[in-house]
Parts: sequence; structure tokens; C-alpha cells
Amino acid sequence: MRLPALILVAAALAGAGLPAWGASGAEEQRAELDTVRERISGLRAQMRDTSGEKSALTDRLQSAEQQIGRLARKLRVLDGRLTRQRQRLANLDTERQAQQRALEGQRAALVSQVRAAYAMGRQERLKILLNQQDPATVSRVMAYYDYLGRARAQKMQVIRDQLTAIAATEREIGAEQRKLAALRDEQAGELAALERSQALRRDVVAKLTRELNDQSRRLDRLQSDERELETLISGIEEALADIPVGDAQQVAFAGRRGQLPWPARGRIVNRFGAPRLGSLDWDGVMIAAPEGREVRAVHHGRVAFADWLRGFGLLLIVDHGDGYMTLYGHNQSLFKEVGDWVDVNEPVALVGSSGGREQAGVYFGIRHQGRAVDPAKWCRRANGRNVG
Repeated sequence: MRLPALILVAAALAGAGLPAWGASGAEEQRAELDTVRERISGLRAQMRDTSGEKSALTDRLQSAEQQIGRLARKLRVLDGRLTRQRQRLANLDTERQAQQRALEGQRAALVSQVRAAYAMGRQERLKILLNQQDPATVSRVMAYYDYLGRARAQKMQVIRDQLTAIAATEREIGAEQRKLAALRDEQAGELAALERSQALRRDVVAKLTRELNDQSRRLDRLQSDERELETLISGIEEALADIPVGDAQQVAFAGRRGQLPWPARGRIVNRFGAPRLGSLDWDGVMIAAPEGREVRAVHHGRVAFADWLRGFGLLLIVDHGDGYMTLYGHNQSLFKEVGDWVDVNEPVALVGSSGGREQAGVYFGIRHQGRAVDPAKWCRRANGRNVG
């Protein structure tokens, strides 16, 4: 990232309640960001090299779900552009209607003036002058005549200007309609690509399900996935141990116990500590929610991981300082990258079913010093199983 761009980022962060930096501070921030990304990238490469079981199906699942994530993110951007384009067209149409109403008003005024001129007898200026005997009357009539003539000319000029303005507005509407049509075509293409990727994913998930039909194999896979996650979290803690996250203007994570928002609106289908399979228990909660719903950060922090991880799909981990981290798994798409700052309630992902799940939802976990803690004790009271 170039220095000027980073300074703009620093200014934006300052506006969000984060500290602003001068030129030297921006250099330090850039170096810190580079360090974070390099360490996490190195950790990820090391995990790939030392991971145990690998399979072609897992690789295909990862590739398909990462592609779905990219397409879903692009479609989200396109939807935003389409919304703004439609609003622009609506504003232009409102402007055109106002111009046409003004034009009708000017035309009506011109008709009144023409009628007034007709009432004066439609006489030529010289004829009016010669027909009058009283000089005062002549002067008054000539003044009326000149006034009506100038008024008619002004009205006609205003009408011409308004017609020109309406024509310009209609040309602009035509251009915006062409842009909108192009955006719709692009959206249709991306939707078709998304459907192809989703079909590929469904095929891979079905094959994986058959492959792991035996309960002991499923248990082995789940245990392996948990070990890989614990290795990742431990590695993140070690990699970021000397890089501060806290800020004096922010309330510490520990001070928000019982007050944190839930990351998504939905229904808890698996509680913390509930039996999962065999000797395994849930170390977080699963919140069932419609695919594509926003997942939001529960507290200020910095993204420490944003990638695909077997068993958790597209996973986002946010470091909140003082040994606290939050985990958001099985997302359809991720909006943030390693090193990005996030604030409370900021959208960071979309609910999905990545990681081979059949039902959409978000896995939400909280870690303190690497140990899993119950999110229900940290977040606002749920309404039964409904949260958010």
C-alpha cells in the first residue's frame, strides 16, 4: 500500500474513533500492518505444510467455496451499484417531471399574454400611435404594448431554455438507463457463475458426506479439524504477541461481558458445551440464519485471520487484545483481510454454509488465552434460542 493511501486510511480510522497518525506514524502503521500479514501468511504456509490428511475432495471444496465467496462479494457490490443507479434514475425522472410542470406553467402564462395582446386589437405599433388623440393615452397604451411585447419575448426564451433542459435531462436518463442495463447484464453473468460454483460445491459435499458416512471417520475428521484450529489460534497468539491491539479510546473486551451483540440475527441450534459427536462438545455456538445475511463484528479489533479452514469454511478471526479473540465460521463470503481494523457492528462477512455444511449458519466462538469460553455469557441475553 502506498503511503498517501495509508494516510487516508489513518484519517478514516481516526474518524471511527481510532488514533490518527502523522507521516512517521503512518510509516509505523504500515510496517506494523506488513508485519501482521507476513506473520499470519507464514503461519498459514507452515500449517499447510504440516497438516495431516489431505484429499482431492477437500481441495475441490475449498476452491469452490472460495470462488463462491468472491462471487458473492462481487454481487454485493453490484447490488449496491444497481441500487444507487436506480435511485439516480428516479431522481432524474422527478427532475424531468418538475421541468415539464414548469414548462406547462410558462406556456399557460404565454397564452394569457397572447390573449391580452389580442384584446388590444392586434394593432401594429404605428397604427396605435396614429389612432390615439390624447398624448397621455398614447403614452400609456404604448407602455402597455412594449410591456406585453417584452413579456412575451421573455416567456418564449424561458420556454426555449426549459425545452433545452428537458432534452438534456432526457439524454442523461437515456445514458443512465444504458448503465443500468449493463449492470444488470453483469449481475446476470455473475449469478450464472455463482450457480455453477454452487452446483459444483453441492456435488463435492455429497461425495464428502458419503466418504465420511462412518461415524468413526467423522469423529477423526472433527478432531483433526479442532486440532488444526487450536494450532492456528496458538500460532496467531504467538505471531501477534508483541503487536498491540487495544486503544485508549475503546472499551476493553473484558469490560463488555454480558453486553456484546450477537454476530447475526438467527436461532441458536447448537449451544456451547453441548455434545457434538462422541467425546467432542461444541466449543462455540451455531446460529442458524438465512444465507447471505450480514455477519457483524461484536467488538473493536483487528482481523488476525481471513481464509478457508477445513471444518470451518471461510473463517474470520478478530483479535481484540488482552488475549481475547472472536471467531466467525462457515461464512459465504468475507469482507475483510488480515490486518484490517473492524468496529463493533461492522459487517465483516455473509452467513453461509462453507466448510461442507448442508444448512446455512454462522459458527461463533470466543477465545481467551486460547481457551474457549461460552459466548452466551458474553453476549446480550437471548430470547429463548433467538438472538440478534
